[in-house]
This record gives sequence, structure tokens and C-alpha cells, in this order.
Amino acid sequence: MIDIPAESITFLFTDIEGSTQLWEQYPVAMKAALARHDAILREAIETHHGKVFKTVGDSFYAAFSSAPNALEAAMAAQRALHAEAAGIAPGTGPLIRVRMALHTGAAEERDGDYFGPPLNRVARLLSVGHGGQVLLSSVTDELVRAYLPPGAELRDMGEWRLKDLTRLEHISQLTVPDLPAHFPPLRALEALRTNLPAQLTSFVGREKEIAAVKRLIGANRLTTLTGPGGTGKTRLSLRVASDLLDSFVNGVWFVELAPLADPALVPQTVLATLGLREETGRPLIDTLSDYLRAKMALLILDNCEHLVEASAQLAEALLQACPNLRILASSREALSIPGEAVYRVPSLSTPDTHLAHSAESVAQCEATRLFIERARTVAPAFAVTDENAPAVAQVCARLDGIPLAIELAAARVKILRVEQIAERLDDCFRLLTGGSRTALPRQQTLRALIDWSYDLLPEPERAVLRRLSVFSGGWTLEAAEQVCADDNVDGYEVLDRLAQLVNKSLLVVDAEDGAETRYHMLETIRQYAREKLSAEEGESLRARDRHLDFFLALAERAEPELAGPRIAEWLRLLDAELDNLRAALEWSLNRNAQAGLRMGGALMDYWHAHNGLHEGMDWLSQILHQPGAAPRNGLRARALTALAALHEAQIESVKAEPLAREGLEIYRELGDQRGIAFALLTLGTALCGHDDYLAGRPLVFESLALYRNLGDKAGIAQVLNMLGNFIDEQDPGRARGYLEESLALARELGDTAGVADRLGNLGRAAYRAGDFATARARLTEALELHRSLGISDVSFVIEALGELALREGNYPEARVYFEEGIALARESGRINANYWIFSFLGYVTLRQGDYERARSLFVEAQNGFRDAGLKIGVTYALEGLAALAVAQDQPERAARLFAWADATREAIDNARPPIEQADVDRELAAVRARLDESAFAAAQAEGRAMTMEQAMAEASQI
Repeated sequence: MIDIPAESITFLFTDIEGSTQLWEQYPVAMKAALARHDAILREAIETHHGKVFKTVGDSFYAAFSSAPNALEAAMAAQRALHAEAAGIAPGTGPLIRVRMALHTGAAEERDGDYFGPPLNRVARLLSVGHGGQVLLSSVTDELVRAYLPPGAELRDMGEWRLKDLTRLEHISQLTVPDLPAHFPPLRALEALRTNLPAQLTSFVGREKEIAAVKRLIGANRLTTLTGPGGTGKTRLSLRVASDLLDSFVNGVWFVELAPLADPALVPQTVLATLGLREETGRPLIDTLSDYLRAKMALLILDNCEHLVEASAQLAEALLQACPNLRILASSREALSIPGEAVYRVPSLSTPDTHLAHSAESVAQCEATRLFIERARTVAPAFAVTDENAPAVAQVCARLDGIPLAIELAAARVKILRVEQIAERLDDCFRLLTGGSRTALPRQQTLRALIDWSYDLLPEPERAVLRRLSVFSGGWTLEAAEQVCADDNVDGYEVLDRLAQLVNKSLLVVDAEDGAETRYHMLETIRQYAREKLSAEEGESLRARDRHLDFFLALAERAEPELAGPRIAEWLRLLDAELDNLRAALEWSLNRNAQAGLRMGGALMDYWHAHNGLHEGMDWLSQILHQPGAAPRNGLRARALTALAALHEAQIESVKAEPLAREGLEIYRELGDQRGIAFALLTLGTALCGHDDYLAGRPLVFESLALYRNLGDKAGIAQVLNMLGNFIDEQDPGRARGYLEESLALARELGDTAGVADRLGNLGRAAYRAGDFATARARLTEALELHRSLGISDVSFVIEALGELALREGNYPEARVYFEEGIALARESGRINANYWIFSFLGYVTLRQGDYERARSLFVEAQNGFRDAGLKIGVTYALEGLAALAVAQDQPERAARLFAWADATREAIDNARPPIEQADVDRELAAVRARLDESAFAAAQAEGRAMTMEQAMAEASQI
């Protein structure tokens, strides 16, 4: 006896056989007949204590707490329906014939509906029956057998395999004396002519692929599934074939070719699969053709790649001779015969590892669902949690969504945590072993699977595959030709080799409309090819050196273009090659530091434009510390100064200053005037950023003079932009003049990014001069231009728009801009830029009356600026706290803090812009109104005498 849990439910599912045809034949009468059908079923179910929980079309889904009650309801309904049909003369109205199925199991009830495996089984059981028939599962059979009414019997129909279900079902049919008892054979899999193997594990996802392959089979005589090993071509073939069983009245036949080594055995294997005997003296193809000529059948040729020519010849001969035959093949490469439709089987969908994942979100992708199901097969206690979900996502993404690789990884949860599996994926070919003992040898480990494909390649294709493994993130034909060509593989041959590797599913083509064709390998294949390349030491060194040479040349070609009209195009190109640029820089660290210095310097503007400040600083710092980067030459000077400039963009003047000094010293030793001008500008800006305007400003003007002597318009424009935006911003008129001249030069040079930058800075200058209308127009134009060029670091424009909204009193708009600016600054790695925006946002919340939030923002900005060593930033934040003191009626404290700020600005030669001075004057007027002259003077004197630490301590009392 089967042990049934107490909470089990018996489900009764019904539907009308041939209802579509009945509606076509009797469109009017069918409406009344269906209403009568619904009434009969509902009465029978409810009379026997059942509940109808769903109806879909003419189908009823009911639940019973008692299996005998469910059986009684089915009998009552069939008797009533039979009586109704008896009163209808043939051809005069619709004869309603209803099939029914009963199954019992534990299910989950949610919002009035039921969910769980028992519902899948009863639905599949219903699908194999016929109108008027009542079928029972083995579970329900045992529950009702002792309660059968007189005359009723349960007829044993035997064991059957139901579509998509791994466990066989022993089916019974209810028979009663006054109802029909004889029906056609069940529509289950074994009732049809097929040798499709039972699938012992569940099939996950692939809904779109199943639908696509079905459409191709319907429209084409030959459909070939291609793709790398392990992507599930065979499983997809079997699933599609099982769905199409009803479409092929003469059968669906599965022919496994993988074990064969002799091409001559292909037709013989098909013959044996169909149960045919070889006829003496007659060609096998003739025997096959005669048998299949009049049949509507589907032939599945699985794993053709090592016998592709023999498979193609057989398929072409059969299709020509057998007009109703369809063939579904699977192979690493197409059969390439007329009329073939090729479908590349993609990997399973994988999660985006750049996003945070929870237990719920990670289960949304096919790859992760497969991992979870297979893991639970080997370790039933396995569960996905919010803690291990990121590791599950990483494993599935690193394995490219390849089903076989994921199943092999999931098998390891018996002995490893998912986090440990993720950590070991760099050595995945050792980790992913131990597949099913019954699988083909090449499917038992990931290495054996790829070995199978690799061993089928001729040596020139193997060599190209190995060398292509040095690429990361894909490549173009031009890059492949430079890296792969040598004495044994000519450059013109590389395209042909690429095409062959694509055809054999070892490479993937990425072709978007209007974009240059790119190629890539799945990561698992790349690791395998890289391992093969590493075994060929000389070949490996040459390939990686050529890879470095190619991407160094690309970076140096890109550098001037980033200051030209084609910047958007070149930013997209560098984005596409970012992983390769990183790989080349990594190789340069120990192999060719001088090349690394060249490349790092050339990419400075790219990192600046694309939120890559930290990455750029990290690469340049690593390369500069390599022994090969020690010579005091122009390359070192350029890299030092570029690193300083990136630190300065991050508002890290303390770190930028010594780097720029060393770069300047080397340039002076070399007498490189252009380099000296670049280093002077960088050092001067760093000193000013560190509040040493007296030392920094002269260096910037010296840089300007050098660039003018050199006639270097790009350099002149750069210095003028710096003067107008940063160094002389306290004088709006002079700043605007510098920026207008810089803008004109940028336009003359075709420097589109420079134009966008200058427009933004002119907007800031107009804002400081109180010309808000011009400011908004300039800033909006700058923002649109930046974004059209693909420049992602636009936080400074967003920040300026926020300041403008603040001055205009539009506090909600200002808050939106500042919060977006904070997000952009964090994304770009410009952490210190956050602190300015915190101060601005502090003023917004202050004006809105949220004093506690304002105080928190000003203090956060103050502390950040203090840690960065930026005194002017600390000063600005403390001025905000002084304004807060005025709002909270602390006039003496406000007077002291404003006086300290005045003294500090005088000491560092950084006066307030007029628009900010006007704000401070209004605050001081409010303070004077609350204090007499002597108290105000005393407070001012105390404030001017305070140190920065004392001023911060004073502010902490607000």
C-alpha cells in the first residue's frame, strides 16, 4: 500500500474532447450544450463534497478531501452527460464527450488555487485519455478500490510514461455497467511508435527554444541544432520530439551516432534503430528509403559532428526519397546540404553578476534553476539563501550557462559549499569531474567534452583556437589576424580558420547592425584553449606579446581621437575592448613595463571620461613600481604626470603633488617643453587644490606661456579651462574670458568633448555672476552634449544644475540634482566630489527647515574634506554650519565660524565668489541684528584666532 499523507487532496480534472471542432460545427447549439455541461459537472462535484477551484475554457479543476467522493462525482457526471448525449440524434447537435482523470497528492493552496507536482501529474493523465473515459493514477486506485459501488470495476491499463514526467504511472480505467467501457489506446508515449529514451531528470527552461525548433521542423525538412558541447542539444531534441509525437503518425525515432567511429556504420545504425533487417545484395539506403517513403515520421540524428559527411549524405538521400520525412539533427557544425535550417542552441540564461542577488532573484534564470534542482538531487538539504545566492549566480555565469558544466558543478555540493565551488572555478577542468557513470565518456567531465571537439580539429585550427584564448571579452578580425598569424598560419588564412571554428561551435559571432563583427569564446572553452596554449610556452609568449602590441597601438590611436569629433565612436570602441586592454596591461606588468607606461598614459582621457579614475590610477601605479619602469625617460614622466592628473580629478591633491613634481623633474632633465608644460599644469592644479594658491597659480601661468610659445592650441585650451573653472573662479569676469577663449579653441580643434566641458564651465561662471538664465542654457546644452558623446562622468554638470536650482529657490529640483550627482560621483570613483555635493545638499535641507539633516550633511562633508586635506572644502562646510547656527538662533557661534572662514580664505588666497559672499553678508546681517557691536566684534576676534580643529569643535556644538 502507498502511504498517503493525511493532508493529501484528490484532484478531478475534466475537459471536452474535440470541443474546437464542435464549436465550428454547431456555433449556436454549442453555447446551450456547454451551459448544460457546466451545470452537470458543478452539481456532481458539489453534491459529492468537492470544490471547483478553477475553470479554463471547458475544463473543470476540482479538489476533494476524500478520494471515494471524487470517484463518485466522476461517475455521476459521466452518467448525466451520457444521458444528455443519448437524447441527441447524430448530426443534429453537439455530442459532448468528456474525459476525466483522478490523482491524489499533497499540494499547496494559495489564493483559492492549488500548486504542486500532483497537479502536473493529473493534467498529464487527463491528456492521454478519451472522451467518456475516467482514468485513475495508482495512488487514487488504492484509495478507492475498497469503496467501489456495485458493478464498478478498475481496469488495469498497465504502466505508462507521461510526457515530461520521469516516474512511470500505473493507470487504471473506471468501468461501470451503464457507461461505455471500450476506448482507443491511451495517448501516452509508449502507445506510439517511438524509441525516445525516458528522461530521468527534469527539463529546465528552454520555452523559447522549444517553440523556435518546433516552428523550424514544421517549415523545413531538415533542422540542425548546433552549439558547443554540453549546451543541451540532445536534451532539447528529445524534449521537442516528445512534444511532436502526435504530429508524426508513423513514429519518432532517435538515432545515437556518438559511439560510432566508422562513417560506414551510419546507415546501418539507422536501419537497426527502425527495426529493419539488411537485405542481401541491396544498398542500405534503398532499404531505408523504401521503408520511410510513405511514412510521416521524424528521424533524430544525434551527435553528427565526427561523422558529418556521412550524416549529410544519408540525410540528403532520405529527404529526396521520402517526401513526408522530417529530420532533426544535432551537431557542432551544420550538415550543409540544401534546405537545411540551422538553429544555434544558446546557453541557458544566466544572472547578471554585477547586480546584487537574493535567494528569490537568483532563481529567475534558467541556469540557476538548473543548478538548484541538480544540487538538491545529490544533496536534498541544499537550499539557496540570501548569503549564498551571489555565489550561485557567479558559478552559473562563469560556466556560461552550459547545462553540462552546471550539472557537474552542482554535483559538487555534496562536498563543497557553493562559495568554495565559485572560488575553484579558475581551475574548472579539475573541479568539474564525476558525471553520470552511464553517460558517454566524453560527457562525464567537462575536459573530456571539449577534448572531443578539439581532437576533431586539424592542427592549423587548433593553433588558431589556442592563440585566440589570449583575448578577453571578444575580438575583431583585425585583432585576430595580428595575434594568430605566424610562419605556419598566414594572415589571409585567419578568416577561413575563424569561419571553420564558428561552424564547429567553438567560436561565437557577435554581429550587430552597423557595428564591426566581433567574435568570442565561451569562457569554459577559453580556459581550455588557454591551458593548451600554456603548454606551448614559445607560442604562448609570442601570442601574448602580439596581443599587447595590437592593443597598445589601439590605445595610442585612440588618444588623439578622444579630443576630436569622433570621440563617441572611439569611446564605444574602447568600451568593447576594455577587457582586452586590461589583459594587455596585465601582461605588460612583468613582460614589458615600457609598453605598459605608453599604454597607461595613452588611456588617461578614456579613464577620465568613463568613470575609470580608480582603475586608471591602479594600473599606472602598478606599472610604475615595476623594475622595467625605472628609467627616467619620457615614458615614465608621462605616466607619473598622468597618474597625478587622475588623482587630481579625484580631488586627491596631496597624492597628486609628489607625482607631478617627479614628472616635472624628469621632463626638465630631458628638455621636453611640451612635457614640462603638461607637468606644470598638473602640479600647479594640485597645489591650488591643496589650498596653496600662492605657489600653484604661477605654475599654471608658466604652463600657459610655454604652450603659447609652442603654438600648442590643445594645451592652451586645457590651461585656460583650468584657470576659468578652478583657479580664478572668484573673478567671474576673468573666468568667463578664459573659458570663452578655451571654448573657441576647442571648436577650432574639433574637440567635441572639450566643447561640452567648456560649456558646462561657462554655465558655472554665469551662475556665479548671477546670470541664471544663461547658466541654465549653458549647463543644459553641456549635459546633452556629454551624454550624446557617451561620456558618463557628468556629475560636475549635474552638481552645477543643482546649485542653480538652489539659488533659484527650487529646493525639490535641487535635491533631485544633488542626489543624482552623489550617485554619479560614487559610480565614477570621485569620492571626494561627494563632499561638495553633501555641502550643497546641506544648504537645500537647511532652507527646507530640516535642521538635523542639514547638520548631518555639513558634518559629513566637513569630515571628508578634513581627511582629504582639502582646507577650502572644510571651510565651505563650516560656513554651512555657521548658517545653520543663525537659523537656530546661535548668533555668537555663527559670528565666530564666519570669522574663522574669512581668516582661512585670506590665508590660502581663496576668496568667496561674489554670489556666495552675498549669502554670507545676509547671514552676518542677521547676526548683527541680534548682537551689539562689542559682542559681535569680540566673537569675530575669537573666530579669527581659532585653529581648524577649534573651529570644528565649535561647530559640533550647534
